[in-house]
Amino acid sequence: MLSTVISRAMTTSAVRSSYPALSRFSSCELSDALIKLGLPHGGHIPDIHMMSPSDPTTRICGPAYTVKMVLASDDAAPKLDKHFVDEATPNSVIVIDAPPQAKSAVWGGLMSAGAIARGCLGVVISGRARDISESIDSDFPVFGRSHSTLGQSPFTRPSQINIPLTIHAQPADSSFPSTSVDPGDIIVADRDGVVCVPKDLVEKTLAQAAKGQEIDAKCMEDIRAGKGVKESFKKWRGK
Repeated sequence: MLSTVISRAMTTSAVRSSYPALSRFSSCELSDALIKLGLPHGGHIPDIHMMSPSDPTTRICGPAYTVKMVLASDDAAPKLDKHFVDEATPNSVIVIDAPPQAKSAVWGGLMSAGAIARGCLGVVISGRARDISESIDSDFPVFGRSHSTLGQSPFTRPSQINIPLTIHAQPADSSFPSTSVDPGDIIVADRDGVVCVPKDLVEKTLAQAAKGQEIDAKCMEDIRAGKGVKESFKKWRGK
């Protein structure tokens, strides 16, 4: 069993991880592995990009702490007694699912400060963020779909924490399959994108990713030697 606890002081500026074995693979390598394991979306949460920090080599890897946002007008949805950042698990990656129609941000500089104080590794937002410069100055990883000048109130509010999320590709009519994120699933995010590794597939994903990484290294060696992409793929990938 992989350890899920690591001190924030033990992370580097580029890799912040509570699963070192997984964080040595890129999001692309992990998606390839998950496709091989039968996940039609490869764990990919599409159209989410790194917004902070400024170091493009940043990678975060840790268990998901999930947050469901709703429109402020939704009186039927549950309400939280405490701020969701104050309840965040140390060494986790906060994953927020916001209403797709919301044009306001659900994350800002003050929340980045709070997440740092809680020892979180970063935040992944299916939605918008603001105060990007503050997060960059704080060196806190923020991944989101877009940005906004507007804050949460009076547009959206947090409703539930640590529940399973189903994050849909946008726009709503996209044919790309939705991605499920359960609390404790491992989130890996870097400049290529965001991947969710189901917690019950971690060991199989590690084995498959290591195999893929080795094959791609051999392909790269042959391609650089001038042996051609097609022939290199056929030799090492079998196609």
